[in-house]
Amino acid sequence: MISLILSTATRYLLPLLLLFSVFVLLRGHNEPGGGFVGGLVASAALALYSIAYGVAAARRMLRIDPRALIGVGLLIAIGSGLLSMARGLPFLTGLWVERELPLLGKVGTPLLFDVGVFLVVIGVVLTIIFALSEE
Repeated sequence: MISLILSTATRYLLPLLLLFSVFVLLRGHNEPGGGFVGGLVASAALALYSIAYGVAAARRMLRIDPRALIGVGLLIAIGSGLLSMARGLPFLTGLWVERELPLLGKVGTPLLFDVGVFLVVIGVVLTIIFALSEE
């Protein structure tokens, strides 16, 4: 049974929650937040969408298998550590870009690692939620 109130609220909440998850992700390398919390917020938004419209609609909207997000996120997180090894530094040593970017501040490998964690968390949580919802 489709709820008109839930589906309408989801249409308005989904973009706001996804935008907030990106805000928490980008805020995390300077203040509390980061990839894990941002990934949980994004997963909650997509879980709400799957409750309102069904798992099949949520999978179509996501356009990528959540398990693929896990792999991509792991590659990004490991890649952020390998960048420092390529410079002869220990694994996961932070490296930063010389210039500050507008709105982001100083960007470096910690942000890249957070993006990897963000994608892994979204992939794991959605894999579990979709599997439980489909049963």
